[in-house]
Amino acid sequence: MTVKLTVENAVKAKQEVENLEAQGYLRDNIYIFAHYEEREEDINDALGTEEAGVSEQGFLKSMKNMVNSRGDELRNKLASVGLSETEAAQYEKELDKGKLVLVANK
Repeated sequence: MTVKLTVENAVKAKQEVENLEAQGYLRDNIYIFAHYEEREEDINDALGTEEAGVSEQGFLKSMKNMVNSRGDELRNKLASVGLSETEAAQYEKELDKGKLVLVANK
């Protein structure tokens, strides 16, 4: 089961990660996305959650993302963790507004 959430900030993200853990989700299967890559890395490091990388996307898509725009990269990463292309585009718009997107898989 895939859970998709948007939150306003890292404090809310921490609360949601703790709620997801209480429901049986592992931090290794919880991904947090932010529009700015550095913010995304900092939050994932602080909360012990995962970043969508080569294992989720595959080698070729990871390499392609190096030359893609951030929006294209985010949509590809969102799709790689279980969202449809339509959902990925929808959540990427939320990221553009400064929100964080959490995706958790069981």
